[in-house]
Amino acid sequence: MAVRLKRAYDPPARTDGYRVLVDRLWPRGVRKDDLRLDDWSKAVAPSDALRRWFGHDPARWTEFQRRYRAELARGAAAEALGTLAARAARGTVTLVFAAHDARHSNAAVLEQLLKKRA
Repeated sequence: MAVRLKRAYDPPARTDGYRVLVDRLWPRGVRKDDLRLDDWSKAVAPSDALRRWFGHDPARWTEFQRRYRAELARGAAAEALGTLAARAARGTVTLVFAAHDARHSNAAVLEQLLKKRA
C-alpha cells in the first residue's frame, strides 16, 4: 500500500496514482483543471465545526486527532474511508490537501489510518 500526501499547490506527478482531495473546501486560488483529481472525498474531511475549532493550531493537534478519528469511525465518513483503503490496497493513492502544515493536517491523520489498515 502506498499512501502519499501532496499539497494542492504542488504540481501533479505521474507517480501520484489516484489523486483525491480530502478537504471539505476547495483550495483557494487553484483552478479545477490544474489540480487533476480523480476524486474529491468531502466525506473523509473533518466536519466544518471541527475544522474551525482546530484552526491548524498545533497546540490542539492531539485533541483534533482524537475528535477527527471519532468522526471517521461512523456514518458516511467510515464508508468513504473504507473505500479509500480499498483503493490504496490496489495501488498508490495521493491525498491532496491545502493546509500549509502537512504534519498537522487532516491528510496526515488519514495517511496514518490508511497505513494502519494495510
